[in-house]
Amino acid sequence: MGEIMKFRAMIKQSDDWWIGWLVDLPGVNAQEKTREELLESLKIGAEDLLSTAVPFEAEAQMTTIDISAPEWGLENVR
Repeated sequence: MGEIMKFRAMIKQSDDWWIGWLVDLPGVNAQEKTREELLESLKIGAEDLLSTAVPFEAEAQMTTIDISAPEWGLENVR
């Protein structure tokens, strides 16, 4: 197995449902009857998104950017 990646998930219970989305991967969201099912659906959604090939465009360039960590710090994220 490769390196483990971590993504921030916002989850909450709304009536009889658990709903959530991944902050770091827009478009990955889910709704399930239990918290455990929700977390599994979010994991599957992230895996599906990350395994999708990015189409190559001859004129385009892919690069990365570096940003400073926010002052509130990641130590407050569980």
